Amino acid sequence: MIERAELLGQVEDGLKRSPVTGILGPRQCGKTTLAREIGHRERAVYFDLEDPNDQAKLANPQLVLEAARGVVILDEIQRRPELTMLLRVLADRRPLPCRFIVLGSASPDLMRRASDSLAGRICFVDMSGFTLGEIGVERRDRLWLRGGFPLSFLAESDEDSHKWRLTFARTFLERDLPQLGVQVPSETLRRFWTMLAHHHGQLWNGSEIGGSLGVTHHTTRKYLDLLTGAYMVRQLQPWFENLGKRVVKSPKVYVRDSGLLHTLLGIPDLAALQGHPKLGASWEGFVIEQILSWAGERNAYFWATHSRAELDLMVLAKGKRWGFEIKYQDAPTITKSMRIAMQDLKLEKLWVVYPGKTGYPMDENIECVSVAELGRVREALA
Repeated sequence: MIERAELLGQVEDGLKRSPVTGILGPRQCGKTTLAREIGHRERAVYFDLEDPNDQAKLANPQLVLEAARGVVILDEIQRRPELTMLLRVLADRRPLPCRFIVLGSASPDLMRRASDSLAGRICFVDMSGFTLGEIGVERRDRLWLRGGFPLSFLAESDEDSHKWRLTFARTFLERDLPQLGVQVPSETLRRFWTMLAHHHGQLWNGSEIGGSLGVTHHTTRKYLDLLTGAYMVRQLQPWFENLGKRVVKSPKVYVRDSGLLHTLLGIPDLAALQGHPKLGASWEGFVIEQILSWAGERNAYFWATHSRAELDLMVLAKGKRWGFEIKYQDAPTITKSMRIAMQDLKLEKLWVVYPGKTGYPMDENIECVSVAELGRVREALA
């Protein structure tokens, strides 16, 4: 079993600070395993809202939950969204006899309802698959190829991992999204998701994708937001301010899990990945996810001008701006675009992340680092 100590700490901290702690993330990312470990430590009462037996136990939820003591875990709460209103009442009791952990496969409606109903009473923990910090940099290529979903990463072989991801994608489209209230045909969303994979790391162009699908750009935007809300796609927002330059104001889109990206692109193994045209884009998305796993997504942006100066990622931390360029090259060198970004954005420092083993200084406040050295970068931003 792979330890997820940081996530455990976040949930335990949430239990101390708030009456309700929400763990949100895609299906199969390990939410239930994490919650059960917490439950074992806290001797919690556990309800799986997809289990008919547990649903029957909660036929009268107010009676059951009012009597609970200690910690109660409600798994797959999106199946009973009305419970968020009841939790608001239970969270306001004084003294507080019980704290709650709620787990949900991400849904825009669920998060909005929970945020509105439980404002000031809930602490959210966003969860994804395994990260490099959890599995170790020596297994970097395995994580990059297979992605972070535990059953994909831990599969016996690359072939087994690939088959698992194919099944996951089908189940997600045909069962999970309809359960979240999505009424779009699964085959339409499959085509859209595959097109996004081919546009991975590029600026969002809803009109172009809509033309290929035979729908309007408004419809493709709806599809994009659905997959974003379900933690399958990331929209990295642009940074813009009055710099006297024309800057890009459309988001960049990424398939969040590198393993699912490779499945959508038909890449079965590392050899095929190394020869694929999306190799560099795949590496970029993989590294961005590793950085955002600890830097957070709320203070992260990309930057680009219409004169083609750009920065892959900018993170706001400690009241300063920090830049990241991500290159799949043996020995990256400084580019004109990097110098423009340093000057225009007034970056405190720029790191160039590459797949090599050892970093090296490139210029004043510009440093090339390996993925293994991102832990040191994290400490600098803490």
